[in-house]
Amino acid sequence: MNDNATAHMAGEYDNKIEQTIPCYKFFHEQALDLVRVYNNKPKNWLDTGCGTGTMAGKILSSFPDIRLVLADPSKDMIDITRNKLGGYQKQISIITTASQDLVEAEHSFNVITAIMCHHYLEPIMRAAATENCYRMLNKGGIYITFENICPTGEIGIKLGLQRWKKFQMESGKSEEEAASHIARFGKEYFPVTIEEHLQLLRKIGFTCAEVLWASYMQAGFYAIK
Repeated sequence: MNDNATAHMAGEYDNKIEQTIPCYKFFHEQALDLVRVYNNKPKNWLDTGCGTGTMAGKILSSFPDIRLVLADPSKDMIDITRNKLGGYQKQISIITTASQDLVEAEHSFNVITAIMCHHYLEPIMRAAATENCYRMLNKGGIYITFENICPTGEIGIKLGLQRWKKFQMESGKSEEEAASHIARFGKEYFPVTIEEHLQLLRKIGFTCAEVLWASYMQAGFYAIK
């Protein structure tokens, strides 16, 4: 049995993720670059679905004075994060919980990031997680999320999955491994279209909701409260 919602055990996640998600290393850089432009001195940041803490390490390096809260529902992921970020104990708080269950105070954060985590939630819970992030964000704060996405039609879905499988095999996975991951689409993770993402953000109340990045079957979005 897996120890988190991803296709990989927590202990192998860092080694497997770039074989699985095209352009994954750029997701963090895109988010950090946007924050530098929008608010280059954020005081408080929540990284929900923090996984093994790789994004957190980049946040702490980029913004040395940041106060960072990290959350993930997987204890195994959190344990790796604690070990990875042991030198930053005074700057970070770590919580073993999911986005929709966080109880941090309203207006707590200048920045909230959710990188490749909310697509594991079905629509009602995805909305609850996003609404909770909105609640915790300061007025004028920025929310950034990257997710697996769904093309708008059957042909697009078929071609997208074929191309994604091809990428994984070219990155070193066996055909069986790649096919197993692709088979999770719509069963173990629940992507929605780009327009559905934007509609949700606007419905919740964000004053600005835009696409930040799109490639293969993944996309990044940002929204301002």
